[in-house]
Amino acid sequence: MSTREYPDRPFVGVGAVIVEGGRVLLVKRRFEPLAGQWSLPGGAVDVGETLEACVIREMREETGLDVMPGPVIEVFDRITHDADGRVQYHYVLVDYVCRPVGGRLAAASDAADVAWAAPGELPSFKLTEKATAVIARGFALAAAEGWADGPAQRAAERSPAPLRKGE
Repeated sequence: MSTREYPDRPFVGVGAVIVEGGRVLLVKRRFEPLAGQWSLPGGAVDVGETLEACVIREMREETGLDVMPGPVIEVFDRITHDADGRVQYHYVLVDYVCRPVGGRLAAASDAADVAWAAPGELPSFKLTEKATAVIARGFALAAAEGWADGPAQRAAERSPAPLRKGE
């Protein structure tokens, strides 16, 4: 059985660019990889769990928010090497653009802190280049979806039904 640190195979994970009111939700990672750094919320897919179900579960666990996943932004590898050049972490990540449809924002699970950030504020969070690029594409996809940012519009929309593994 492979472990996440020094794995014998890549792990599949999801991430979310949660957009609302022209801002994106960021989390300060509690654990490695990227412990103590600001990033996008996300986590590993459980066996038998669909990607979209994982996004919904991970966002609820990590941020307290219920989200509606939109289109996939990008699929990419996040490979971290140790000082000796060995692969310490290898994730294949599928990032979705999402919008909140309920819940209460709170840093939970793997998040040490959470913050909403406007595009002009992103440099102060010292995100990776990849995260910044994914966020930019997420904003563009959210605009293409025609998502309204007002609370009245969100309240009028149906919250996503809970998804169980395999649905």
